[in-house]
Amino acid sequence: MTQKVLIIGGKGSGTVIAQAIYDAKTRGFKDFELVGFLNDRAESGDILDGVPVIAKQSKENIQHFWEKGYKFIFSLHRTDGEKAFIKLFNELGLKSDMLATFVHPTAYVAPNVVIEAGAVVMPYVMISSGAKIKLNTLIMTGATIGHNTTTGEYSHIASQAVVGAYIEMGIGSHIGLNATVREYLTIGNFGTLGMGAVLTKNIGDEEVWVGNPAKLLRKAKE
Repeated sequence: MTQKVLIIGGKGSGTVIAQAIYDAKTRGFKDFELVGFLNDRAESGDILDGVPVIAKQSKENIQHFWEKGYKFIFSLHRTDGEKAFIKLFNELGLKSDMLATFVHPTAYVAPNVVIEAGAVVMPYVMISSGAKIKLNTLIMTGATIGHNTTTGEYSHIASQAVVGAYIEMGIGSHIGLNATVREYLTIGNFGTLGMGAVLTKNIGDEEVWVGNPAKLLRKAKE
């Protein structure tokens, strides 16, 4: 029996992930069947980019579908908003064993890479030897993850970002579009690197860095 999966979310990362799953099916992906969304801003039966909304996202609905054998992808990510979404994840009663993990078949993932529950690896991503992709990490199209790098739980790596080797990313950290991270650096919890930035120094907790070379812009918003 094929594992049935619901995406928690909708327009934005949710619909992008959904379309990537549909594309993966045309390439022979058979790990699970995407059924639709759980979304609190749409009504049951609404269609978001060709994907149906099945029910509201609520602790009760999640428990109901979990008991029926479904798993979930938590697609909610936002720069400067990750704390709120981590809180929501916990309020919804989600646990790691309830999460589906998706790796698009065009991605290259070295055989010894560890990918934890709920992670999403989009098309044409490259993840090198010894990397660890933690809980609910979202790696968008075309990003590169260097060897022996560890992403933080709930972290987000945008399209075409290049993350060097031996990087330690904190919880809820974000690397922007086309940004580059030199090897042997750390990005603190809820740290952000802006799009196109080139990072040559460590980012502290809740710091936002931008530019080339990247410099501290401000502290992250609550």
